[in-house]
Amino acid sequence: MRQTKSVLLLDCDPDEAKTIGTMFNEQGLCSFELTCVGSIEQAEVYLGLHSVSVVFLDMDGFPGDSCLEVLRRTLAIAPRASLVLLTGPEGESLALRALEEGAQDYLIKGHIKPRDLVHVMRSTIARKTLEETLFNEKSRAQTTLECIDDAVICTDLHGNVTFLNPVAERMTGWSLREASGRPLSEAFQIMDAATGELAADPTKKAIGQGRLTHLPINCILTRRDGHQVFIEDSVAPILDSAGKPAGAVLVFRDVTEARALAEKLTQLAEHDSLTGLPNRLLLNDRLGQAIAHAARRKTLVAVLFLDLDGFKHINDSLGHQAGDKLLETISTRLQRCVRAPDTVSRHGGDEFVFLILDLNDPADAAITAQRLLEVVALPLEIGTQELQVTASIGISVYPDDGLEAETLIKNADTAMYQVKEHGRQSFVFFKQEMNVKTVAKRSIAEDLRHALDRHELTLLYQPIVNVKSGAIAGAEALLRWNHPTRGSVAPEIFIPVAEDTGLILPIGKWVLREACAQAKAWADAGLPAITMSVNVSARQFRNERFLESLSAILDEIGLSPKFLDIEITETVLMDRAHFGAHELKRLRDRGLQVAIDDFGTGYSSLSYLQLLPLDVIKIDRSFVSQIATNANGAAIVTAIIAMGRSLNLRVIAEGIETAEDLAFLKKSACDEAQGFFFSPPIPAGDFARLHEMQVNESQKCPESALLFGEAIYGLASNHELIH
Repeated sequence: MRQTKSVLLLDCDPDEAKTIGTMFNEQGLCSFELTCVGSIEQAEVYLGLHSVSVVFLDMDGFPGDSCLEVLRRTLAIAPRASLVLLTGPEGESLALRALEEGAQDYLIKGHIKPRDLVHVMRSTIARKTLEETLFNEKSRAQTTLECIDDAVICTDLHGNVTFLNPVAERMTGWSLREASGRPLSEAFQIMDAATGELAADPTKKAIGQGRLTHLPINCILTRRDGHQVFIEDSVAPILDSAGKPAGAVLVFRDVTEARALAEKLTQLAEHDSLTGLPNRLLLNDRLGQAIAHAARRKTLVAVLFLDLDGFKHINDSLGHQAGDKLLETISTRLQRCVRAPDTVSRHGGDEFVFLILDLNDPADAAITAQRLLEVVALPLEIGTQELQVTASIGISVYPDDGLEAETLIKNADTAMYQVKEHGRQSFVFFKQEMNVKTVAKRSIAEDLRHALDRHELTLLYQPIVNVKSGAIAGAEALLRWNHPTRGSVAPEIFIPVAEDTGLILPIGKWVLREACAQAKAWADAGLPAITMSVNVSARQFRNERFLESLSAILDEIGLSPKFLDIEITETVLMDRAHFGAHELKRLRDRGLQVAIDDFGTGYSSLSYLQLLPLDVIKIDRSFVSQIATNANGAAIVTAIIAMGRSLNLRVIAEGIETAEDLAFLKKSACDEAQGFFFSPPIPAGDFARLHEMQVNESQKCPESALLFGEAIYGLASNHELIH
């Protein structure tokens, strides 16, 4: 159903109004409803209450300029209505003026035919509708351009500015009023950031090619007040109805902050966050470039791998904040030791790698290495404490020691470890034979990573015997590795590798769990309760979760902590004395027994031992082996036993191999002993049978137990009793 449109006739002459009404009826304009009023006041009232599509205005009723005033008042109250004028032939010039004021059309009275009336009504309504549509579209476009975050500038075909949105006004410093009609180069000054030269008008390229183009890379916009910002985005031609270029539109944005953020992210990606030095990523890139450069110029490139000696001790004892401050200070010193083209990078932790360029002689790298050692060793202050660290340096040289960045760094690292193993605070050049040992070590490490999962690790148990009664008082759990192709791998080979790689932590945890479970199993089987001794590595002991993990194992297994001896070497305790005392106290508070293993090989003093919360001293086998052959060795053993007893510590002697050794220990009132004289380390089942045999023999003839090796243990060493 078509909607009826309202038509208003403003005519002071009733006869004219009647004529127009008759024409409506003759044409059957059912879709139009005609209303007549005789004054502008009546028209304003009606228009204020009704929506009107067309207003006919008889100009003869409002002579002269009063007609234009009526026109204006009508349009003011009904701006969306189409306004058609009715005039005599003499008023046509005034009608033309009215068209400029907003009228849509006019008809000459006396010449109006009904069909003319229909045509003008429909055409004016259509034209008004089109105007409103175009206005709305333009308004939406204008609003969009003014609201978007991007700056927009439009130009005509000659490159003169025709439009700037508010963002463009702010970014250029030019208002639309000021910039309109000016050449684009005046309001939009851009230059190349790399060269500093003014860039060409980008609209000419877009118009000339008739397609979307982009602003130059690294484009800088200079604002009217001289302020500069980086911008980027696109330029496109504006096409007319025929598809031909009529101008151009630039859309751009300020990317200064985005570029700064990108540069910062690049800095973070390529530099160490603590020291600001290049990291591994940037070092590898520079080293690759250096190798290519050296290959062309036939020069040498040296890679120095530096590791701080003693840093971990400072970091653990004074805290990470002190460690970070030390690294920052050392980094500053290191940078002063190399030339501007060279690179100092932090490889991670307390490791630094140096890239030394354009060398003619490897000896030049040695000069740099010596200078580095000297500046690192200078004392430094962290807070109120004066500290000192040293360094170990390995050197590799292109092309003799490698043709690729990775190889050169790896070989310098290998050489550095050679320094670590032979005294530290020195430097050494890489030699190919170093790789043999390194490869072997890495091979062991790789196999050791899978040893737990493949059930290649086992525990053997060596009896600890009460010297006075002959009874088995305890067992020491000893780790063994049976590799499917290597065979039995000696602990002195794989334990250091486990320490260096960190594998000692999961392996050590497994050893503790297995030993505790075995002690509980023997007790559950009815054997007399004995103490299980387990060696704990330096890395385990210093791990902050060691006691927590150990307590969890004891709770899980259900073994009382009083049946577990934790053995820690003297060297480990002395290396971090204050930390050691604190951690030993925590172990003792948990109910565990604590023993110093290999006593006498370290540098502890009697005064310090008095402060340590200990339960056991184990005399190292190197002293026990001298009992029968060296008076000094015997005196040392006697002194250690006496010292232990004076401190109320249980003393255990290791490495007992002869009856003479045992007799001496018994005479010296040593508490316990272990060694091949009694039994080698044996599997858990053999140990249980040996223990049961010793208990049964003791019950039948208590005196026989005092015969030690002759009665039981000497045979056990050959497995003749337990098999």
